[in-house]
Amino acid sequence: MNENTVAEVKNLIKNYGTRDFTATVLKGIDLTICCNDFIAVMGPSGSGKTTLLNILSTIDKPTHGSVMLDGHDITKISNQDLSKLRRDKIGLIFQDYNLLDTMTLQDNIALPLSLNGVASRVCMQKTEELAGMFGLSDHLKKYPYQLSGGQKQRGAACRALVTNPQIIFADEPTGALDSKSGKDLMKCLKEVNDSGRAAIFMVTHDPYCASYAKDVYILSDGMMKCRLSRGSGRKEFFDRIMDAQISMGGDFSCD
Repeated sequence: MNENTVAEVKNLIKNYGTRDFTATVLKGIDLTICCNDFIAVMGPSGSGKTTLLNILSTIDKPTHGSVMLDGHDITKISNQDLSKLRRDKIGLIFQDYNLLDTMTLQDNIALPLSLNGVASRVCMQKTEELAGMFGLSDHLKKYPYQLSGGQKQRGAACRALVTNPQIIFADEPTGALDSKSGKDLMKCLKEVNDSGRAAIFMVTHDPYCASYAKDVYILSDGMMKCRLSRGSGRKEFFDRIMDAQISMGGDFSCD
């Protein structure tokens, strides 16, 4: 890994099942994620895209192959070191927000810092900075049940960013949002990546959502089938993603 590499997998294989019946979900994946990358992974249902995200984000472990994160092979380090790596280097955004209903949005965003013993003044400063970037400054004192789906997901994105991670893993981040809320979220994530705050690795079934990325990888039957790189504009990129989707048989639904 060079100094610009955030994560890297080589010959990644993932099997599920028993010795008598084994299903191979990932079949020798090679992928490098650099510090300025915004990568979207698409593919048909069952293609293995969420499994790939889970392994890269340390939620799951591979059957074979190496997974490097911040220069460490996460398959070989201790659980304590893995927890520290996950805490300091990774941010996670899930489809269902995962906000705590008993805490205000401000406290939800600041929670990772509070758990790390960061001073309340610093927590407040970083929370307000991110809330401003994501258009949430007027909603910090509200509880999740008082927020729209889009506001909750942008709050979840702020929480993922508050520790200054190297990389954000986003699993179908717009899957539960209406089109406007999804567009607002993707604009914010693109701004985060363009400003150099974090690399982004996103799994999505939505070509419009994927068109905000810099590169789109299409996964099918556990293997990378192609890579599309963004050209001069998002509209042209969206059209190429749609063409690739159609050529592979239509809708890329969720795993």
